[in-house]
Amino acid sequence: MGVTIKNTITHKSITKPDPVDEEVIFDGGVMITETDTAGIITYANRKFRHMTGYTKEELVGSPHNINRHPDMPKAAFEGLWKTVKSGNYWEGYVKNMTSEGKYYLVVVWIKPKFDENKNIVGYIAGRKIPDKESMQKALDQYKELKAAE
Repeated sequence: MGVTIKNTITHKSITKPDPVDEEVIFDGGVMITETDTAGIITYANRKFRHMTGYTKEELVGSPHNINRHPDMPKAAFEGLWKTVKSGNYWEGYVKNMTSEGKYYLVVVWIKPKFDENKNIVGYIAGRKIPDKESMQKALDQYKELKAAE
């Protein structure tokens, strides 16, 4: 079975499913999440909950990688974290996974949230429909990076 993650609020364990090679099409709309500085989800809107298949109670308090597809290489997220922790905007192509193991493809943008003293207090992320050609290039690159891990 899949990887188990633990919710920091409910203390319940959630076992991520094994991947299923079936795409769930992201039709656009507004899919937003917010996290604390450690990547723990503090907010997930209805569209994000609907796409992932997780409930609000499962998501809030869980690490954001609850929906990470195992095809995504670690290197893809190293650059993301380096960028947002330095206070900058990041955007990239991501293959995510639903609570049933199906995948969906998105362009994710992430930006830091600042307090009144300009300290980073969390992150906000949104998703857009990816261009098919650019998404495929990213997936091909991820496959190479994953093989090198």
